[in-house]
Amino acid sequence: MKQEIEKIEHGTIVTPKGFHAAGLYSGVKRKRKDLGVIYCEKPANAAAVYTLNKIVAAPITVTKATVNQSKQIQAVIVNSGNANACTGAQGEKDAYAMQAATAKKFGIDKGNVAVASTGIIGLQMPMDNIIPHIEKLDIGQTAEHADAFEESILTTDTFQKSTCYKAIINGKTVTMAGAAKGSGMIEPNMGTMLGFITTDAVIAPEWLDIALKEAVNNTFNCITVDGDTSTNDMVIVLASELAEHDTLTKDHPDWDAFVQLLRQVSEDLAKQIARDGEGATKLIEVEVKNAETTDDAKMIAKSIVGSSLVKTMVFGTDANWGRVIAAAGYSGIDINPNTIDMAVGPITLLENSEPVNFSEEEATAYLENDTVKIIVDVKLGDQDGKAWGCDLTYDYVKINASYRT
Repeated sequence: MKQEIEKIEHGTIVTPKGFHAAGLYSGVKRKRKDLGVIYCEKPANAAAVYTLNKIVAAPITVTKATVNQSKQIQAVIVNSGNANACTGAQGEKDAYAMQAATAKKFGIDKGNVAVASTGIIGLQMPMDNIIPHIEKLDIGQTAEHADAFEESILTTDTFQKSTCYKAIINGKTVTMAGAAKGSGMIEPNMGTMLGFITTDAVIAPEWLDIALKEAVNNTFNCITVDGDTSTNDMVIVLASELAEHDTLTKDHPDWDAFVQLLRQVSEDLAKQIARDGEGATKLIEVEVKNAETTDDAKMIAKSIVGSSLVKTMVFGTDANWGRVIAAAGYSGIDINPNTIDMAVGPITLLENSEPVNFSEEEATAYLENDTVKIIVDVKLGDQDGKAWGCDLTYDYVKINASYRT
């Protein structure tokens, strides 16, 4: 039975019990805040997923080793403006220096500190700016502290990304919140994005890992902006265990409630990232129905939402459905080319792979919405899947042509 989860409208990354945050300007970027931290009052059980790019930034190497060894994280230090990627042995030393400085600042074990960086690739870290400012991080549990953290992790993002939900587990209120950044180089598994999720649920690291991988596969790994995969991507979830319910496993009667919390938080953040694609004006959601498997449905959906021609179709408000069908056809999934139904929003464009008369004016009007849904029914089974992306605009080229200047 589906468990009830409830959105907390003004919840933040510090709403779950035990979490604090901070963010400030350290001089890595020109103006905006660029250094942030999430801190837990006790070592939190942790799980994380990372970029599949073969070129991995130093902070990912450090965090992956730390999480694998300790299974617990008490602080996550994050900087924006510099990715600390392709920086050689010095880059790894700098990531470990950030870890050690954060541990010293909060009086905790450096083996319980995760490190994340995002920004320009190939520049050595300005450690003379970063290390002294780690000492100045003033953590707290107010909305202002959470807001400062959210701002500190942004690069080309145009807005801060966060969400928060709660559910009842064992009669206890369990809260889960997330904050993320991501705007370009988005082609998970995963794309230039960082996701931070906090919860006060009681759950062992191995079960947290299982739940996170499932959630990421159905959310963050179903978004695309430009087909590029970054060197720095990470989603990490921390569980403070302060909700004081029975320990969650798959055998727990409220396991589904926890899974739904994690899925919803992840989906909210993923959709916010897709909506904020560099230069984007619209969120595109593609739903593929009646595939043989959910993985097939998701792969077809990602192929469609990742198509540059579909993206420009949506930007130009032109219901050129041939672009959608072509993208479904090269998805790598065997489909019957003679039985496909397709619609944009409420407007049917194709039935059994044959064109349907429709009003171009109505289709254009629908495509002008800031959220556009494309539905494709492949009639091969009974499994559905979704993917999210954004339109491709003139501004995407402008932003990326001048990224370093």
